[in-house]
Amino acid sequence: MSTASPDAWQGGAFGTRAQCVLADNANMMTLDGTNTWVLREPGSRRSVVVDPGPPDPSHLAAIEAVAGGPSGIGAVLLTHHHYDHSEAAKEFAERWGCGVRALDPEYRLGSEGLGDGDVVEVDGLEIRIIGTPGHTADSLSFLLPAERAVLTGDTVLGRGTTVVAHPDGELGAYLDSLDRLHRLAETHQIAEIWPGHGPVITDALGALDYYIGHRAQRLDQVRDALRVLTSGEHPEGVAEEDLPRQVVELVYSDVDPVLWGAAELSVRAQLAYLRR
Repeated sequence: MSTASPDAWQGGAFGTRAQCVLADNANMMTLDGTNTWVLREPGSRRSVVVDPGPPDPSHLAAIEAVAGGPSGIGAVLLTHHHYDHSEAAKEFAERWGCGVRALDPEYRLGSEGLGDGDVVEVDGLEIRIIGTPGHTADSLSFLLPAERAVLTGDTVLGRGTTVVAHPDGELGAYLDSLDRLHRLAETHQIAEIWPGHGPVITDALGALDYYIGHRAQRLDQVRDALRVLTSGEHPEGVAEEDLPRQVVELVYSDVDPVLWGAAELSVRAQLAYLRR
């Protein structure tokens, strides 16, 4: 979560195979807007479009311009189902004659799905699919071995931290996903993170160290808040249905209250994790 200025990031070209087209849908949750990634092997005709984003005609036209026109789009891939990533996907693909591949069948167009361990190849471009559930149950990340870069959707953001969107999201799965990405960074398979929101991260290992440490710190803070709220230090007690918001007010006091609704989703995921 972040309250950074929407002027901080504009997208652009990265490596030799990627162009980020920034959607004009900036808000408290999407940071500067949704990053749509256009990926293409140098010298090839067709591109892969990741997360077309909202159904904004100017955004879709900008994607097409980068991708080289309708005949240059070979596939659309989705990192997860949230509408700021997926809403335009079927319209975009139908208009330009390609499929939409996603983990959740509801968001696919065509017969091909997408899952952990799959490899997508388009005109020499290789994308390896990594299952990274946690933010949502269907969250995927896309590894480009030739760039040593990973597209993380909302699993890792370019600024701030992400929400584990309880009940669809689950903290145990999310922590496992961070560990999986961390191992890829430790073994030098990834050096950069190309996120679904916010700027590119050039130090993947450092960012993942921070994310893992931040989650551990928040869990400790939630444990401390629970001790206060359920002990003699809080003599009136707290009703079970009020507990998540009360924890938010203690643990996320440094976060803009506008974001407390999103923080409560993460707290509910943290409470479910601690009660396992």
